[in-house]
Amino acid sequence: METGQWELLSFALGELKTVWCVLDVLTDLTSFAYDVLPPGPVMGWYWSNCKLRCSHDPFLQEVIYFSLWCRGLTLLMQVAFNLLIPDHSADAFSPPRLEPSTSADHIVELLFGGLGRWDAEHFLFVAEHGYVYEHNMAFFPLFPLIIGGLARGPLLPLAGLLRLHSRLLISSAFLNCICSTLAAVSLYLLGCVTLQSRRSAFLAALLFCMSPISIFMTTGYSESLYALTTFTGLWQLQKCRILCGSVFFSLASAARSNGVVNAGFLLYLAMKAVVHRKGNCGQLMKTVYGILLVILPFALFQGFCYVRSCLQSYGTDQIPQELVELAVKKGYRVHKELIPAWCSFSFPLAYSHIQSEYWDVGLLRYFKLQQLPNFLLALPVLILSIATITEYASSNLELCRTLGLYKVHSKHTNGFYGPQVFVYVAHLAALTVFGFLCMHVQVLTRLLFSSSPVLFWFCSHVLHKNEPWIWGVKKVKTTSNPAIQLLLAWTSLQQGTKMILAYFLGYSVIGTALHVNFLPWT
Repeated sequence: METGQWELLSFALGELKTVWCVLDVLTDLTSFAYDVLPPGPVMGWYWSNCKLRCSHDPFLQEVIYFSLWCRGLTLLMQVAFNLLIPDHSADAFSPPRLEPSTSADHIVELLFGGLGRWDAEHFLFVAEHGYVYEHNMAFFPLFPLIIGGLARGPLLPLAGLLRLHSRLLISSAFLNCICSTLAAVSLYLLGCVTLQSRRSAFLAALLFCMSPISIFMTTGYSESLYALTTFTGLWQLQKCRILCGSVFFSLASAARSNGVVNAGFLLYLAMKAVVHRKGNCGQLMKTVYGILLVILPFALFQGFCYVRSCLQSYGTDQIPQELVELAVKKGYRVHKELIPAWCSFSFPLAYSHIQSEYWDVGLLRYFKLQQLPNFLLALPVLILSIATITEYASSNLELCRTLGLYKVHSKHTNGFYGPQVFVYVAHLAALTVFGFLCMHVQVLTRLLFSSSPVLFWFCSHVLHKNEPWIWGVKKVKTTSNPAIQLLLAWTSLQQGTKMILAYFLGYSVIGTALHVNFLPWT
């Protein structure tokens, strides 16, 4: 066989290995739910084989149970708050419902209507009608594609009973419950590999289940899907599966724009390989392919936006008259109107234009006196982020000085202070600075808690340090879940522990009450 043929065969085998790796990860993640979600007769054989591949882990099982319990509690809270508190008349995107409603639709609206507020309206609208208005293109397509597929696929038999919007609401609730649970599983597995401590990883995963953004992990937002793909990609990178991790990062980029930031993890791996001279040409090429794979969904979606907005010959679909009337009333730009100015820019990126024009996003643009309440809303996560960064840096000055690229003498080899945590702290620092200076600052809470595992590791470290009894002699013997133990022993907790738990629970409850009634939140 000639040299060129050998290279082609080697490349094909490498790609098959990557595909098999991705399928293997998905099988691992789904197999963990076996004991909690019993299979039907059709999937029995598949689930049985998955179970054989998964060793029994009581920590992991508790993470799954607790995550589902937290999502169920959030669903119940949003129903109660939606019924008890009248909706605020907010100046938010509120498109008309084109299909007639039935009594079943009213029931769905009663149970799940609180999940369709604020940005969720955009995701549901895109899933139902596509990218009709220009500002809809700020919302990336993976989440609408999945819930649209669920509503038009498995839930299609309910079409005579429920209109499409109701089926989309149900699909988004189901998808986010599954994704947030699997994200907790991925965070636990990532913590086990990175921290080399199952207890720390376990407590961090439990905190993720009850995080301050609980409502956004349940409502029709893409945070759960993004957290799942990001944490799974990081877990695979920690296991040195570069292309496999890149596939999940690519999915994260298709879910949210900030997914492209995950390319930084791959770039850091390449830098370490070059410094330590461990990476051969093949490994470096894998990293390059991975970075391109992460950027690809963003580039493809921006290309789609350009074609749709800037080429008048594109598309023959007819826009319903009700949506045209809404555009006239609100001043929305539809894709068949005059070519927008951004099409003639040197880099015609729809996303940056839309964020700037419709939401006034940009460097220091949010630094206004009337935005002070939003800065106060983001203050807890800012304090937590700064505390995480300074605590790690103060204990690893030499490591931080060398950017973690060189081996330095340190008394910490694992846990929160371990050298493997450095890149996650740097990631948190970059997101915090960018979010504080350039974004709507209240969004920082859900940006960081859905992107940065080190926040949960730091909180787990503090709780473990303050309350070592949760792993030894228990003050409360009614549960094996340390998060529940801490809540039941509230009066005897350290002040730092109370502050963390109060922040997590307080934002979960207050955020649910405000968000589902169109009141300002993160």
